[in-house]
Amino acid sequence: MGRMSQTNPPVRAAVYARVSSDQQAQDHTIASQIEALQERLRSDGMVLDPELSFIDEGGSGATLVRPALDRLRDLAALGLIDRLYVFAPDRLSRRHAYQVLLLEELRRGGVEVIFLDHVPRDTAEDRLLLEVQGIVAEYERAQITERCRRGKLHAARHGAVNVLGAAPYGYRYVPARGPGEPAAYEIVLEQARVVRQIFTWVGRDRLSLREVGRRLQNQGILTATGQSWWNHSTIWGLLQNPAYQGQAGYGKTRRGPRRPHLRPQRGDPVSPHDYSVYPVPEAEQIAIPVPALVEPELFAAVQEQLQENRRRQRQRCHGGRYLLAGLLVCGTCGHAYYGQQARRRGADGSPRGYAYYRCVGSDACHCGGQRVCWNRQVPVEPLEAAVWRDVCSLLREPQRIAREYERRRTRAPQEQELHGLQALVQKVKQGMGRLIDLYQEGWLDRAQFEPRLRRAQERLQTLTDQITTIAAEQSRRQDLHLVVAQVETFAQSVAGRLEEADGATQRQVITTLVKEIEIGESAVKIVYRIDSPPFVQAPEGGVSLHCWWRVEAATRKT
Repeated sequence: MGRMSQTNPPVRAAVYARVSSDQQAQDHTIASQIEALQERLRSDGMVLDPELSFIDEGGSGATLVRPALDRLRDLAALGLIDRLYVFAPDRLSRRHAYQVLLLEELRRGGVEVIFLDHVPRDTAEDRLLLEVQGIVAEYERAQITERCRRGKLHAARHGAVNVLGAAPYGYRYVPARGPGEPAAYEIVLEQARVVRQIFTWVGRDRLSLREVGRRLQNQGILTATGQSWWNHSTIWGLLQNPAYQGQAGYGKTRRGPRRPHLRPQRGDPVSPHDYSVYPVPEAEQIAIPVPALVEPELFAAVQEQLQENRRRQRQRCHGGRYLLAGLLVCGTCGHAYYGQQARRRGADGSPRGYAYYRCVGSDACHCGGQRVCWNRQVPVEPLEAAVWRDVCSLLREPQRIAREYERRRTRAPQEQELHGLQALVQKVKQGMGRLIDLYQEGWLDRAQFEPRLRRAQERLQTLTDQITTIAAEQSRRQDLHLVVAQVETFAQSVAGRLEEADGATQRQVITTLVKEIEIGESAVKIVYRIDSPPFVQAPEGGVSLHCWWRVEAATRKT
């Protein structure tokens, strides 16, 4: 069969643009990049498909976790992009290592990258120049960050309000209009009246924060974001802000190492940040004079009342009040459970306090004003006692984990199966490459090309999922082997001390061994820190990893 007489398919061109901050996005500074890219496309005779325009507004160049960049990389890996236009190398990334990684990845996908401020030539000198530009961009970013930090620190020490940025509830931020008119906080009279009322309720009337929130909601007072309900944590943050006594604090938080989570967050989101925010002691903060809304004496009385509430009720100064805080998750909606205190009438009519765990999804104030879950609350004491008994039973017989490990190892996937799947993946990728070549050279038309490519992509995705599953199983088996030894060592270290363990010790033991506790409608599932299939039923009626613990109806609050 002779060669088909067809014209070459058009070059699939894409553009990528990025700005670093939300403020730059709001100021439309990205428009200049897009305009320059479109002008270059027109000069090259390219037609841009709207689906191949990738824009990251407010995405930091110091990370690769960017939505538009992720979509660009996915399409490039599938060979659906021929040429990519970028304004400058630092728009891809401000880190040299990330630049090299992205450019190499795009090159392997057959994508020609064109920078508007850089003439592309495939020479050693040109590649060296590009790498030097990446290093300079990374150095420039670090230098700008340090200059901004030192400049803000200097301005804060001289009482400049502009370093504070947005104003808290009760104020309006007035930006600087010139050398003689610096930035300032302007009092909003109606909101200032609400702030004074909140401080009076807590500092003089000794009301709880939840009661303050109920009163504000009953009066129809809206929050700073326009919500009709007031969360007690919002009120707590308002009462802690020193700006209301005329001394706004600069440098109240700082970045530090990322905190580990007791359990995965709901939805398992991927954070683009590799740090956590930590509070700074008041002595290390810089005070900036602003208009006061309350007297210093009333502000001090409120702080004293908050400390008293913390000592008497929450007890957070010496550890968590609730033994299972941070570990409970709702099996119905996926939200976390939290501990709460309440009062009810006893048989003799006297008020009695009790505590229970409640799903966050059952509170309208946490879910946009509408309740999303009706899972029942659980009394604190029976649940904590049952979980502690189960943890103790596991520590007294750590050999159960070893036996389960041996049982799983016999049915684990073979290494040859993984190698076979990896070989199939390479064959499918090679077939996709040949298919794309045939399409570009005109041997296939679009109607023939797209169905074959789609089937190949589906086949590749299936094989990739199988490889991921096997790799995860192998990783779990390695983790399980380590955990077996660690649990045995840990059990020996706490042997004989479980019966008299105090609350802090119980909390430490539980958070060490338990990954999460799922509250279902009729049962509670205790998941230990081994991400593997469920254990078999343990002898003597006990429960092991990932098994269900039935909750008696008497322990549930309807």
